[in-house]
Amino acid sequence: MPGTRKLGKTSAARRAMLRQQVTDFLDLGRMETTVTRAKEIAPIAEKMITLGKKDTLASRRSALGFITREDVVTKIFAETAKTYSERNGGYTRITRTGPRRGDSAEMAIIELV
Repeated sequence: MPGTRKLGKTSAARRAMLRQQVTDFLDLGRMETTVTRAKEIAPIAEKMITLGKKDTLASRRSALGFITREDVVTKIFAETAKTYSERNGGYTRITRTGPRRGDSAEMAIIELV
């Protein structure tokens, strides 16, 4: 796991949540979530894009081991990696949007640059 944040979940639940959020983020290109979750998602998503830039069988299998949908992996390797081929990291941006109305959790938008 990239960070040390527990996010109020057991390790198995935390890993499942991060896998799903990274998959949805890479599919849509942006998502709104809490700041702490966005800080956990960003390095994992950047690693998946870097694997897409390598474009080897081993990197594809490594990405398939984490991302939950095969069509998202295909999209990363075909489209997203080509977009960031000249860029050395820093593929994501986190923008704070203020507190959530229900519980005042600090919200943020994470998006691909």
